[in-house]
This record gives sequence, C-alpha cells and structure tokens, in this order.
Amino acid sequence: MAPFACPNCTRLLHFEARVCPNCTFTLGYDPASDRFLFLADNATKWRDGDGVEHELVVCGNNNQYEICNWLIPEEAQGGLCLACRHNRTIPDLTGPQVPERWAKIEAAKRRMFHTLLKLRLPIETQAEAAELGTEPGLAFDFLYDPVGEETGTVQITTGHEAGLITLNLLEADDAQREKMRNALNEPYRTLLGHFRHEIGHYYWARLVEHSDDLQRFRDLFGDERISYEEAMQKHYGSGGGWTTDFVSSYATMHPWEDFAETFAHYLHIVDAMATMRGLGMSMDNFPGRDEVSVDFNPYKVGTRQLVSEWLPFAFSENAVNRSMGLPDLYPFTLSPAIEAKMDFINRMLHANQERLNAAALRREDGAEEALTAA
Repeated sequence: MAPFACPNCTRLLHFEARVCPNCTFTLGYDPASDRFLFLADNATKWRDGDGVEHELVVCGNNNQYEICNWLIPEEAQGGLCLACRHNRTIPDLTGPQVPERWAKIEAAKRRMFHTLLKLRLPIETQAEAAELGTEPGLAFDFLYDPVGEETGTVQITTGHEAGLITLNLLEADDAQREKMRNALNEPYRTLLGHFRHEIGHYYWARLVEHSDDLQRFRDLFGDERISYEEAMQKHYGSGGGWTTDFVSSYATMHPWEDFAETFAHYLHIVDAMATMRGLGMSMDNFPGRDEVSVDFNPYKVGTRQLVSEWLPFAFSENAVNRSMGLPDLYPFTLSPAIEAKMDFINRMLHANQERLNAAALRREDGAEEALTAA
C-alpha cells in the first residue's frame, strides 16, 4: 500500500499507527477515504488535514481491546469496522500471550482488507451475503490451540471452507511459525501470507467456480475435481515435485492450492508495488534497463507491466536484505507459466471492477430518469 501521513503534521506513518510519533495526536484510519484522521487535544471530532470534521467513531475492537485503528460511521450497525465485523470467533483472551498474538493477526488482516478494498473485491459478511444471495459470505475464526502449543502437535488447522477462514493463533508466534516453516521446508511463511492465501480460496468460490472462466481456470491450473485428499496424501508423501510451472511447492498439491498460492503472490506484488509507487522509488542503474519505476497504478495495470517492473525491484530488495544478513524479501521466481496464471487472476479482478463500474452507471442513469420523470 502507499504510505500514509499524519493529517496534522504530515509525518510519515505506518498503517498500524494509533498515535502520531511526532505531534502525539490520536490517529484513526478511515477506509472510506483511504486516509488517516486525527483527534486534537480535548477534541471530540475527527479531523482531516484541512481541519474538516467528520462524523466518525473508533471501531469497537479499539474501545474494548485496543487492537484496531479503523474508523466507522457513527450509525454503523454492530459498532465494528469493515475488517473486524467479519470475525465469527475471537480467541479466549485469558490464555498466555493470546491478546498479543490476536493483535498481530488483526493487524495482518487489516492490511489484507486494505488491498481487497483497493481492488474493489466483494467482502460481504455471512449475513449480508445471505440477504443479497451472494453466498458464501466471508467470516473468520481465530482459535487458540493450547494442546498444540504444549505438545507440538497442531490441533487446529488453518484453512478455508465455504467462506469461513480459520487461523490457528500459533501462527502469530514468530518462533512457532518459523519452526513450522523449517519443518515444511518453506522459503516464506507469514501471517499476511496466510491471509492472502486463504482469501484466494474464498475468491475462487466467489468469482471462478460458477463463472464462464472455469474452463480457462482448468486449462491453466488443472481440474479441481480431482480428489483433494489423494492429492494431499501424495504431496506430503512424495513432496509433490516443485517445477517452474508453480510459484511454490505447496501450489503443486492441487489446482485449488495452485490458485490460492498464485492469488497470494499477486497480492504480494500489487501491494509491494503500491508502496514503491507511493514512495516514488525508482532505479536508473539497473543492468539492462534505462530506468525501473512504478509510473502506473498497480491495482489496475496489466500483468506484463506489473511483473516486468516487479522483478528488478524484487532482485534489488533481496540484495539489500542479504547485505543485512536477512533472508530474501521475495525468494521466488516467476516463469512464463506462473505469469500466465497470474494474468488469469489479474484479468478476473479487472473484469469484476468493470462490472461494478457498469452497475454504477446503470444506477446513475436510473436516478436521472427518475428525476426527469418527476
């Protein structure tokens, strides 16, 4: 995502900020305008950088748990923000380190939701989807696994089923997550990566499964009707055989996982490029290129341009990380086969945006006709 600035003093902010580190005013993020607002000393109204007041209040999870910095309209039902309102189950907060782990999970989830909003993807809750006939709606279960933590044998599986994303709270423990990453020989494992992967399963069900694109999906990713259980047993029994046609080893297991992994990488790249664009990052000394820059909107650009600009940046960021003794930022390669799969996803999301634009125009035309008739 693009960087944000304090609306009072213009200090650059991280997305998780609740207080400006410079002017110390209280901050809140307004997803409707994609910007931070502030509360001045003793003020009761949120203000933007022009001093205009806004009728907003903090998310209920900020009032009760101090874990959310998003704002909502005063009249919002349920008192929760666009991200928090999808929680079906929150963990038992009496467990050791549970509040801190849950806070990490919510922070990662809000980053994912920011990208979903920028891409204008459907995010109905289960209740909204049932009312609109757009099932499955989206929901989250965040569960504490005390037995898994004590014994090392995970009892709660992170995954997606019919719009419900379940996440084991152990994934928010850095040591536990790194242990699992090493055990599974994965080059990358993060909370944000989990969210982006599981949401890929959700959008397969929403945008692919019953669409005209299903056959094209099967041509690129394979036939999803093959047995998932058999594919999983084969993958964990023989390792699956990672080839350059797949963005990760896990993607080789089943077409559903290939789609979810590719979807996650698409979100990785789009969000990273939006950050680079927002900071005005460019390179004029990259071998073989006159200039590498993000002079386009990553949320709307074609796949070829997105990937061709991303790869030099990814190499450079990997080099910087290695200079610091850290693992590569992006330890993956993107073959033509992977790019073709990513292009399927990119076109699918852009088509969804075009449908939304067309629907908005129809509503405007209908409103104008109603006014004329009146």
